[in-house]
Amino acid sequence: MSCTDSNACDPHAEARMTSNAGLPAARPAEVVREYGPYPGAPAVHGVSHDGDRVWAATALGLLAIDPASGDIQRTLPCAADAGTAFDGRHLYQIADSRIQKIDPQSGQVVGSIPAPSGQGSDSGLTWAEGSLWVGQYRDRRIVQIDPETGTVRRTVESNRFVTGVTWVDGELWHGTWEGDESELRRVDPSDGTVIERLAMPANVGVSGLESDGAGLFYCGGGGSGKLRACGGRPAPERDPDPVPLTAALVRQRPEGPDQSTARALRRRVCGGTPKCRMWASRK
Repeated sequence: MSCTDSNACDPHAEARMTSNAGLPAARPAEVVREYGPYPGAPAVHGVSHDGDRVWAATALGLLAIDPASGDIQRTLPCAADAGTAFDGRHLYQIADSRIQKIDPQSGQVVGSIPAPSGQGSDSGLTWAEGSLWVGQYRDRRIVQIDPETGTVRRTVESNRFVTGVTWVDGELWHGTWEGDESELRRVDPSDGTVIERLAMPANVGVSGLESDGAGLFYCGGGGSGKLRACGGRPAPERDPDPVPLTAALVRQRPEGPDQSTARALRRRVCGGTPKCRMWASRK
């Protein structure tokens, strides 16, 4: 038959409408820039941000992309099947049923732990407060794990498929993608309650997700091969006083980043909690 109504063509549409009942109204996410697709990289599986470059997980491996020009600055050949994270020093990459710890300077795998599903069904990945947070697509949940052992520390349930995951300013966000609908959702990390929703344009999906700590989300576009910078979340207020760099940041960026970039990265890496801000300014 011919379908003009997406709800009529989608057997899960009614269930999705029911699952949104009682939730905050969705505001539109604004796509402010698109990158790609890049030759040899027909899909974007995961996304991270190191305070300077955007990293995209693709069939070529990890691509380091300059957000200003869109140019690929580096390629790290590796298995890159799903989510990507950055802890201020190392990249983490989901590769089938493992999470690989990668030195971004050499591209060498320096550690590996089992992904929590154990079945290759993990999706998003981010780092916050000494933990990895892993999205599990069809299980509709996010799990917090020990980055050294893979031991599960917490489980956050969702009522939608979970794609990318990110922390920024103490807020937990994740992407959803069901049918032709995708959203960015802020949830309560203690119980998964939906606090805020940003709706992507129709037929624009979200595979990976990461915040730059300065008001933009970078969203993988799945099989479109595109990476999108999206707004809709207010940019954080800038601290007018200089904040000392952590030792990890000094090692990562020896050229001496400006303070606003360093603060943005600290917010990204640790989730922006008071405990983390104390740690970030200790050095």
